[in-house]
Amino acid sequence: MKKTELVFVPSPGRGHIVAIIELAKRLLEQDQRLSVTILVIKPPYSAKIDSDTEELAAINTNIRFIDLPQVDPPESVNCFEHFMSVYIDKHKSHLKDAMVNHILTKSTPIAGLVIDLFCSSMIDVANELDIPSYLFFTSGAAFLGLMLNLPTRHSQIGSEFKLSDPDLIIPTYAHPIPSRVTPSFLLDKGGYTSFLNHGSRFKETKGLIINTFAELEPHAIEYLKSATEFPPIYTFGPVLNFKIEKQLKSEIIMNWLDNQPTSSVVFLCFGSLGGFEPPQLKEIATALERSEIRFLWSVRPPPPKDFNLKPVEYTNFSDVLPDGFLERTAHTGLVCGWAPQLEVLAHEAVGGFVSHCGWNSILESLWNGVPIATWPVYAEQQPNAFELVKELELAVELTLDYRIERADKIVVADDIEKALRSLMDTESPVRKRVKDIEQKGRKALMNGGSSFISLGRYVQDILVDK
Repeated sequence: MKKTELVFVPSPGRGHIVAIIELAKRLLEQDQRLSVTILVIKPPYSAKIDSDTEELAAINTNIRFIDLPQVDPPESVNCFEHFMSVYIDKHKSHLKDAMVNHILTKSTPIAGLVIDLFCSSMIDVANELDIPSYLFFTSGAAFLGLMLNLPTRHSQIGSEFKLSDPDLIIPTYAHPIPSRVTPSFLLDKGGYTSFLNHGSRFKETKGLIINTFAELEPHAIEYLKSATEFPPIYTFGPVLNFKIEKQLKSEIIMNWLDNQPTSSVVFLCFGSLGGFEPPQLKEIATALERSEIRFLWSVRPPPPKDFNLKPVEYTNFSDVLPDGFLERTAHTGLVCGWAPQLEVLAHEAVGGFVSHCGWNSILESLWNGVPIATWPVYAEQQPNAFELVKELELAVELTLDYRIERADKIVVADDIEKALRSLMDTESPVRKRVKDIEQKGRKALMNGGSSFISLGRYVQDILVDK
């Protein structure tokens, strides 16, 4: 049987790499003629491959991993998204060397180079080597539409966004997007320039693979499919990795959840870079205590200013939480650092999720039928939160425009408590819609489902000339 190879280039970061691996596994299961190599860009400030990736490589032995050499991180870059774009661009020569010396030397033909969001500069390498390139977009279809629209907007406006801008009209959104939910990186000149370039380059690929499913974002997907200026669209979602999360199980957390009533616990977790300063932690603690709702709260420090992605944890929660809070809520709540998010959301005791609205977190919550209260923090989470609440009506609005860099803006306890009560309302229409989309998401992956069919179409398209 003749083999054909796909080469993947994810951005450094657990969320990107896990999604790429899960996508690769599905493709390998779909057609035995495929083989997969992942070219690993090491995280900045790390002298060796990230330990998460090391573990993932050990588990997925049917996928070949090749580490690219470490490069120096860029200096004098204030925006994380711009920083990451420049950092990845510095790997172009190393990626070409890996392709020439480790992949093209094999007799196996190359079906394509699959890049993710920050890796658009790698399209140059694909073009030089006469290899088709594809985008795997780890966020949703609506936000992809925003990125693809940036060149059109730039031709009219010619500069980065401002919070004073009028509402933005993007065809992948059914409603105008308020300027207050513009992602912070589009307000920064460097970040804006980087994403303007990404949005332009994505159109050069041979196909756009999106981690979503037709039933979740019908308006956005239909527009992208109908727009002749874009490459073909493939929707494979929800792309999630269940087995890996279960190997990271925390016994203390799961044992505590085992002793809670069904759908009684609200889970608060804000991603690997979603930490708050003590004044905001105090407001959250006050809301939890006053609500008397059972809770599991992942409390983590704010992210470092130097873009070092190494996770950090508090050693003593009493140092940052109100005096006596842990003792007074010992019978209703549990405070932790890192939590196995997907496993927690799958637990029958969890009935609500206060989330930063990262796209992976959204899909994990919807997969388990758990409604979300929105608290965006960074990246593209503000428009994600807007889409969930205003477009899809699948979440409770807590805040749509919070930004981690504006620590002076405090979400007060009264607003948090109100959102918590709405989130945990068993008769909420949002809860009912989330349960419906849970079933549709699961059916999408089954034989005959929308994502199953799209995956098969992609495999057929990439193999047609091989």
